[in-house]
Amino acid sequence: TKLEILDSEFQVRFSHNPIHHMERRLKSLNSILGKLQRRNLPLTVDAIKDNLFDVAGVRIICSFPEDIYSLSDMFLRQDDVKLLKRKDYIADPKENGYRSLHLIVEVPIFLTERTLRIPVEVQFRTIAMDFWATLEHKTRYKQNIKDEPFIAAELKTCADQIAKLDIRMQEIHKYIEHKE
Repeated sequence: TKLEILDSEFQVRFSHNPIHHMERRLKSLNSILGKLQRRNLPLTVDAIKDNLFDVAGVRIICSFPEDIYSLSDMFLRQDDVKLLKRKDYIADPKENGYRSLHLIVEVPIFLTERTLRIPVEVQFRTIAMDFWATLEHKTRYKQNIKDEPFIAAELKTCADQIAKLDIRMQEIHKYIEHKE
């Protein structure tokens, strides 16, 4: 809801919606338990609360890289959003080419009797970054890939090309905006 309001305000102020679409998810109980077991943590609510920061997640898909930074800055300026951790894989991509801005934030959840502050993982990507990440995951996930180094290099090349294309599309968008 906070992000939808920001998107609407952005449209009014700048005649541009930074959010292309959003995806939400809650990690399944099996996935939570598996993660706790892999980390040799007790299977308790406290262990989940103290160690897992991605039980709830939101992925925001933006049109352009600069939208990611504008929107994430506006989001983090809200009084009740507390930044716990930031990983900027756009400025510093992962070795495989993955790009995204990851924020772990603490937000209030208002219940009937009390308010809980829970961590939520918020990922910001462009449409192009999401395209690459989705297909890379689908291509490689749980696969026995022959010639893994070649495939990894090809995927990295695609990621680099997509990053350049993201910037070119942003420049075209800016050019058109300034011509009007």
